[in-house]
Amino acid sequence: MLRISSLPAVVVSAILLASPPASAQNALLPAESVEPFKLGTFEIDDEDRVGIVLRDEFVVELQAANRHLERHLNYPRVPMPGNMLELIETYEYGLRHRIYEIVNHAVATGQLSGTRPGHVHTVDEVRTLAPIRRPYPSKILNAAVNYFDHISEGAPQEERERLIAEREEDPGHPYLFHKSVRGAVIGNGDTIVIPYGRNHADWENEMGVVIGRTAKYVPATEANEYIFGYTILIDVSDRAGRPGGGSDWFVGKGHDTHTPMGPWIVPREFFAYPEQDVHQRTILSGAIMQDSGTEDMIHTVAELIEYGSSVMTLFPGDVIAAGSPSGVGSGTAVRGYRWFMQSGDELVVEIEGIGRLTHPIAQEESRPEGTGSFLPPAPWDPSEAPTTPWESEPTVEGLLRP
Repeated sequence: MLRISSLPAVVVSAILLASPPASAQNALLPAESVEPFKLGTFEIDDEDRVGIVLRDEFVVELQAANRHLERHLNYPRVPMPGNMLELIETYEYGLRHRIYEIVNHAVATGQLSGTRPGHVHTVDEVRTLAPIRRPYPSKILNAAVNYFDHISEGAPQEERERLIAEREEDPGHPYLFHKSVRGAVIGNGDTIVIPYGRNHADWENEMGVVIGRTAKYVPATEANEYIFGYTILIDVSDRAGRPGGGSDWFVGKGHDTHTPMGPWIVPREFFAYPEQDVHQRTILSGAIMQDSGTEDMIHTVAELIEYGSSVMTLFPGDVIAAGSPSGVGSGTAVRGYRWFMQSGDELVVEIEGIGRLTHPIAQEESRPEGTGSFLPPAPWDPSEAPTTPWESEPTVEGLLRP
């Protein structure tokens, strides 16, 4: 007879976690998951399905895994969400514990090795979609110039140092703006399309904070309780300006495909406090463009939530993008010249602890004739850059810190 007392503690824990509760009355909710996980939306059998991501390698279909526990192991019935937005709304109201049970059971019974059940896939077997879609977030708010090194990247060095010093002395209030959602939000691997004739397409690597509870007038000291998790959001920007000159946030931030998001969401319990030097890196066709960390933030995530919720109600699934580090294409402070994305490029954006987004870049080649009120072309000549990143080995020392 197997004596449980003779087994290692970790094995005993796995056996107990894998064992089904006898009834809803005496079921013990798991206090924690044996492994950290992420949550995403995936195309499986031509359907959008919510999945649990384990080890950045496996996708466990949430609904199918739950049916297995309920039908074959007599676990109490728990309603399952039909999409990510419903998951976010119910996560802290019982669903989190069922997801813990699914993860603990999958790990304890070896579902991630050997012969896997039908509801467990490898990431490369499924298509990774934007994590929040159908329905999309009700809004995405981006923080403008929220990293000290991103202040006036195109200004002369002395001017930049003066402006940074002024901001360090008086950070002021956050600056938030709306980013397009439906039509603009795309998932990992989808193509970023540069609009017809617009050749000033820029990148910004941003940490997305996903709201988990309805929030209005939330003080920064309580903001963490309103966070569901963290994702990556790329703020693709058209820097060519509006017809006739000048700045235009609609043109600059509003194009289709210019809000890539994902690849998934890390629940807040598995993510280090975001201001503790979370590494961010952007690579364009093999060349490192951004290589920095969140310790350079001007306003904390909590302060962004406090400010945003003082203007409008934040709802579950809404996203606040926390700003970009230095190294954007329109800046000269890092490389000494401007450089924008071009058709045929590949953009890779990484954030430590969350994951990686990879997107091909394509130029829209034509459009119908109009009356003259179309957004006009704004060509950019790459020859204005004295050198290109591709002429030298793409290293942090050689490219980002000249």
